[in-house]
Amino acid sequence: MSQALGRYDFCIGLVLAISSSIFIGGSFILKKKGLLRLARKGSMRAGQGGHAYLKEWLWWAGLLSMGAGEVANFAAYAFAPATLVTPLGALSVLVSAILSSFFLNEKLNLHGKIGCLLSILGSTVMVIHAPQEEEVETLDEMSNKLRDPGFVVFATLVVIVSLILIVVVGPRHGQTNILVYITICSVIGALSVSCVKGLGIAIKELFAGKPVLKRPLSWILLLSLTVCVSTQINYLNRALDIFNTSIVTPIYYVIFTTSVLTCSAILFKEWQHMAADDIIGTFSGFLTIIVGIFLLHAFKDVNFTLANLPVSLRKDERAANGSLLSTYDCFNHDEESSTCVSEIQSTESLSGRRNGSLSTF
Repeated sequence: MSQALGRYDFCIGLVLAISSSIFIGGSFILKKKGLLRLARKGSMRAGQGGHAYLKEWLWWAGLLSMGAGEVANFAAYAFAPATLVTPLGALSVLVSAILSSFFLNEKLNLHGKIGCLLSILGSTVMVIHAPQEEEVETLDEMSNKLRDPGFVVFATLVVIVSLILIVVVGPRHGQTNILVYITICSVIGALSVSCVKGLGIAIKELFAGKPVLKRPLSWILLLSLTVCVSTQINYLNRALDIFNTSIVTPIYYVIFTTSVLTCSAILFKEWQHMAADDIIGTFSGFLTIIVGIFLLHAFKDVNFTLANLPVSLRKDERAANGSLLSTYDCFNHDEESSTCVSEIQSTESLSGRRNGSLSTF
């Protein structure tokens, strides 16, 4: 009975996580469209600290879509472990990349498409080999977890790093370095996931008739979640306003997933009882995602599609066949041998220049 119930919870968490990724991936597009409309109107940009986006209905539609995604994500964490829910966030990368190519004219080349597929493949591998977290069913157990010295040190470091990035690094390098604002969102997101997990337990106890509202921990978790989410929204808007959506989304996913998996491993001790093949599978899946993200990011400006591939091959084949035929014809006509030799030499010289330019590149 317990095993069947656990499988039922797993399926619910899986469906909610996938739905969350769809809503969140679409929210990036709606927000970006709203920010671009404001930029065309001459309003102060969010990247410069402006808040004119609060009057733009498209931005609010994106916020509502992200809210729906976060609610689904919130519920998914209540039913399934963080190491299952978080990797499925790669689906939001795929949704955002595809929609941005249609609605934002941010072209997705062949490398980007392969990168999206690799992200999905890596997420699937991570889900298959995901570690099982320790069962935490009451707020008392969650309180003991939060007081663990390892988590206290981790949370303190996250707060210190975030404050340094916000106060010192952000004003100086936030407009030019994409990692500044995204890192703030990501490391704060690790704490927000912990708050979501605790509030999910509190809601379950509330429906069970326990006096959850009288527990200070419930309100502390709610307040902490509000602060974390507000900070994430603010700096994610700045990153989206300044940089390309197809870049922001995957980088945010990689750093956010790394932060959440680290926090979850410290808080719930998930890696202590894992088999060697599951450890290798988890890291392999995550590395596959990183490779996919790299392809999506590093070659974004290369105009290379699947339709271009056979054309270039045919051109190369025709050029090679043409050179061979012309050389054959030359050596079969003695009276034109001197002319042919000069043509072959000029061809070799041109080939050498091409190879030299390629090697220099």
